Amino acid sequence: EVQLQASGGGSVQLGGSLRLSCVVSGFIYDDYAIGWFRQAPGKEREGVSSIRSSDGAVSYANSVKGRFTVSRDTAKKAVYLLQMNNLKPEDAAVYYCAADLPGYESPSHYLRPDTMENWGKGTLVTVSS
Repeated sequence: EVQLQASGGGSVQLGGSLRLSCVVSGFIYDDYAIGWFRQAPGKEREGVSSIRSSDGAVSYANSVKGRFTVSRDTAKKAVYLLQMNNLKPEDAAVYYCAADLPGYESPSHYLRPDTMENWGKGTLVTVSS
């Protein structure tokens, strides 16, 4: 059974940084994709970033390009990271990590919430001015 758990959310000031972590388990093969999503109150869930486990190919939503970086922990292969810099009020949301397998599609494919089969519980990010 595939399981994911996001953590690292919190409150940060405008322009600050946070790093989210997603711990995954239950994959038989190293061929899947991880997506980071967020949902603000009253808004639809949106894709933020994605990464393929097999080759590290990544994709970002236009709204976070240049500010967010997704990666796989080089030491802990089951941990995926989302480094968020220069946070803005519009970045405030509950953040989720999700997985889909196999992960051979273009990374941008995994920015669509409806493509992801497995979801973890979210972690809340608030941005104060």
